[in-house]
Amino acid sequence: MDSDSVRKPALVTGAGQRIGRGIAVHLAERGWDVAIHYNRSEKDATELAQALTRKFPDGRFEVFRADLTDTHETELLMGRVTDRMGKPEMLVNNASVFEPAFIKNSTPQFLDRQMSVNFRAPFILIREFARLCDKGLIINMADTRITGNQPGYAAYTLAKKALWELTKMAALELAPGFRVNAIAPGLALPPAGEDESYLLRLSGHIPMRKPGGLIPILRSVDFILDNEYLTGQLLYCDGGENLGTIDRKSVV
Repeated sequence: MDSDSVRKPALVTGAGQRIGRGIAVHLAERGWDVAIHYNRSEKDATELAQALTRKFPDGRFEVFRADLTDTHETELLMGRVTDRMGKPEMLVNNASVFEPAFIKNSTPQFLDRQMSVNFRAPFILIREFARLCDKGLIINMADTRITGNQPGYAAYTLAKKALWELTKMAALELAPGFRVNAIAPGLALPPAGEDESYLLRLSGHIPMRKPGGLIPILRSVDFILDNEYLTGQLLYCDGGENLGTIDRKSVV
């Protein structure tokens, strides 16, 4: 968005922390107003809105709470954003739950939670975005795990695989008014309870042999924003992890 353009709203789910927070800040820097969605991170979301308001006093940064495992709250979210900020022109489906479990250990309740946040909520939000708005851009945050079938995060991985299929289907149905693309991060940020050394250990087995951090993800967002002919595509932002991991000891 050019600096002299009228600011437009973007809804970023899970924007209080981690990747979602980085995307929200980046969009604000590019001239977007941001609807900052959160579920339990009220303090983080509120502090982010206040910080962005101080830095960009001509912008609008408002917080919206919704439990994305609750169908009713999810269905109302886009309408609430529209009522308070006007019609959004971007939806970033970033919110996710990332919890380990093998298939044999996954209860129906666990499966429902993974599918609700990682797939069903984006489906509902895309539906409402298309229903309430005339045009727009949708970015779905997938995961490089969708290229494989490692079962340790079975329900999570299946939900993200479904999200990628939804990306393609929505891109076909909603064109030309809406562009729909996805980003698949890999080793970006350490999970809760871990530090950078955790990522460094894992990165020894991927082609680029280093974690990516936020910057490659934000550059992928920029690529999608700036390429108006791009839809139905998945940008792997994973240091080549989608190609397969490498046992360095076996490499001559």
